[in-house]
Amino acid sequence: MDTRKLLLTAQEISQMKGERKVHFLNPGAVRINKSLGDAVGLRHMGIHLIHIEPGQESTEYHLHHCEEEAVYVLSGKGTLTMASDQYLIAPGDFVGFPRHTAAHSIINDGTETLVCLVIGQRLDQDIADYPNQHKRLYRNNGEWNLVDMGNIRVLRGPTQEPGAKQQGSGDGDSTVGEE
Repeated sequence: MDTRKLLLTAQEISQMKGERKVHFLNPGAVRINKSLGDAVGLRHMGIHLIHIEPGQESTEYHLHHCEEEAVYVLSGKGTLTMASDQYLIAPGDFVGFPRHTAAHSIINDGTETLVCLVIGQRLDQDIADYPNQHKRLYRNNGEWNLVDMGNIRVLRGPTQEPGAKQQGSGDGDSTVGEE
């Protein structure tokens, strides 16, 4: 094995052409992305060097149900929104998002480019909620399905046991978990 291809030097990273990415639900979420993980062959972990220009967002406000992600700020400043809280972020700040935690996004409300290292899992399946858009994304082995949150029918909640009575379903099928 040629181990050299597993190393990216600072010079090689600086010479990489970044890919302009616009979030499919938010045209104001524009970033230049250098996929460091892809460049060295990582398949189960995404590691991205992202550049966010002033006035742009990192992504649409979202949370993951299956995957974890993290952001480390390298340069620039911005505002991190998590749930209903906002935090100023600056170089050296780190934030982790365990699965099922707060929805989040970052906006560059500073005057210089915000540069971050973004790290995340790459599972075969994930579910992501976009609360401001009232959408849920189901991702399965490369296929993406986007649905309106209002069209999701809950068959069993996290605290309901199979066979429990569903309250107020009104459709005559009040037992949950029967197949």
